[in-house]
Amino acid sequence: MTPNLNIQPDIKMSLKQSFGIDSDMEVDAFSKRSEYVPEIDKNYKFDRDTTLAIISGFAFNKRVLVQGYHGTGKSTHIEQIAARLNWPCIRVNLDSHVSRIDLIGKDAIVVKDGKQITEFKEGILPWSIQNPVALVFDEYDAGRPDVMFVIQRVLEAEGNFTLLDKNKVIKQNKFFRLFATSNTVGLGDTTGLYHGTQQINQGQMDRWNIVTSLNYLSLDREMEIVLAKNKNLNNPKGKEKVSNMIKVASLTRKGFIAGDISTVMSPRTYFIGLKMLKFSKTQVMLLELLF
Repeated sequence: MTPNLNIQPDIKMSLKQSFGIDSDMEVDAFSKRSEYVPEIDKNYKFDRDTTLAIISGFAFNKRVLVQGYHGTGKSTHIEQIAARLNWPCIRVNLDSHVSRIDLIGKDAIVVKDGKQITEFKEGILPWSIQNPVALVFDEYDAGRPDVMFVIQRVLEAEGNFTLLDKNKVIKQNKFFRLFATSNTVGLGDTTGLYHGTQQINQGQMDRWNIVTSLNYLSLDREMEIVLAKNKNLNNPKGKEKVSNMIKVASLTRKGFIAGDISTVMSPRTYFIGLKMLKFSKTQVMLLELLF
């Protein structure tokens, strides 16, 4: 990775023009894209409340946790806002195999002046802290406890990070931002749907400035999102197919909430299904493939 990005926000962007939100607010942004800026999805539809929460994170250096069911586009929401702001964005998946040294760094053998020496190589966390980067921890509630405590100090906006391996205190870059996504709200999962998630120390949860939820949307809103990504279905026959699929998805969600079923049909599920429609002879066969 580039050791030092040497960039900072140099323009202001209007929420109304960039995200379609009725507000006079402007947010810092970069005029030029870098290699770490996500690609823009021109068809992406923003959820107003979630967008305002994430924008607050970028504008006021707030730590934002986005919680919600799977397939609702939590990480993508953060990425697409970063893409429009040209803000470098790095995603790290906190699965149970991510260890402390993966985040902090480790000793590595390098060749200097023709000799092999051991040198400490900083991990993704120290690098991000020192650069104008939006760091996103995906599956935040699946992280190991020892890893979570590494993150704790960084959750404070003014918190310096002590790198013990190099006897070095790292000061946060003025434009470093921190986000996370999770399926639970730090209390673990009793349904069995999100096996592998665990309870998060409440002292750490308290450090998140904003916790927002992004769950399944209304039929009309989901229809709008699907048709934006599948323009070939923007006709009466296509709309009927999409509507029926979303209605089935809504039934599975209601059944899950009531405790009747354990399998939920998320937006991700029917996006895959729509791509498979042209290969399936009947919608019945499609549902068999999905479930």
